[in-house]
Amino acid sequence: MKSFKLGRALVHGFINYSHPKTLTFHNGHLSNGHIAQNSSASIDYFFFKSTFIRFLSTEASQSEIPNPNSLKKSVSGAEKQEIDRPKETGVVVSSYWGVMNQKIIKKDGTLWPWNCFKPWDAYTPDLSIDLSKHHVPKSFADKVAFRTVKLLRIPTDIFFQRRYGCRAMMLETVAAVPGMVGGLLLHLKSLRKFEHSGGWIKALLEEAENERMHLMTMVEVVKPKWYERLLVLIVQGIFFNAYFILYVLSPKLAHRIVGYLEEEAIHSYTEFLKDLDNGSIPNMAAPAIAIDYWMLPENATLKDVVTVIRADEAHHRDVNHFASDIQFQGKELKEAPAPLGYH
Repeated sequence: MKSFKLGRALVHGFINYSHPKTLTFHNGHLSNGHIAQNSSASIDYFFFKSTFIRFLSTEASQSEIPNPNSLKKSVSGAEKQEIDRPKETGVVVSSYWGVMNQKIIKKDGTLWPWNCFKPWDAYTPDLSIDLSKHHVPKSFADKVAFRTVKLLRIPTDIFFQRRYGCRAMMLETVAAVPGMVGGLLLHLKSLRKFEHSGGWIKALLEEAENERMHLMTMVEVVKPKWYERLLVLIVQGIFFNAYFILYVLSPKLAHRIVGYLEEEAIHSYTEFLKDLDNGSIPNMAAPAIAIDYWMLPENATLKDVVTVIRADEAHHRDVNHFASDIQFQGKELKEAPAPLGYH
């Protein structure tokens, strides 16, 4: 209120000093007129409206930003590349906030095409990982987890049969959920209890992101139909809520289920490779996003993509069975360092 009165006084002083007549604000314009009884109200309205609009709109601040084109003459080469970057992507973005996409050039001299990940996020999977590992169910919880996954496989086999491209797409929409849910709940627990997570928040979120990249790759290979998109929507809604509740009640059971799900994923991708080898599924060229994400050779094929995805699934299998074993021993995840550094 004090600042408003001060501003009002300044406006009064400015008008009284510079004009013998009163300025009135009418229909968005200032006009000269005789001193009137309502001059004070007019000034109040002018000051309030101009101040209110300036605080609520970003256009006032943006109008003070110089045009990026006018800065080109005074910036260095690196800065010029950053200013030109929005034009190259077809998106005009104000540089007022200082957040600009960095221009990255690949080794072959072409522009890095992906915004969803950067070259330092790319990696080479460990293809020497043991694909045959299996956690033998011992406890009652293990048996529940194992049977649950086997039951979930039945409708999947009936619906997709040997359409492993579509099966992989559906599998990845589900597989990307547990890491995000687990990471979210561990993040909240860390904030709530003022304690570290032992790296498990990062590990689980990396798993979720990796599974999402599997999905983005498979979508390039298999164009989902409308009913498959609808099925994904339904399955994701059910699975997310069910897994969220399960993780709150029993994290060790939740991780064990994911471990067995990853074992099934390894089996599915192995069958996928068999169909690629015998020609049942054409071995097309690898999508560009897969070549850059897994650092594959330029002549990589779909078989190479499926091979590296299967290696990723084996790593996720080991991580989740390991997490479950920690908790079955009566310990918390933070007591055992998370296996970071794979992705």
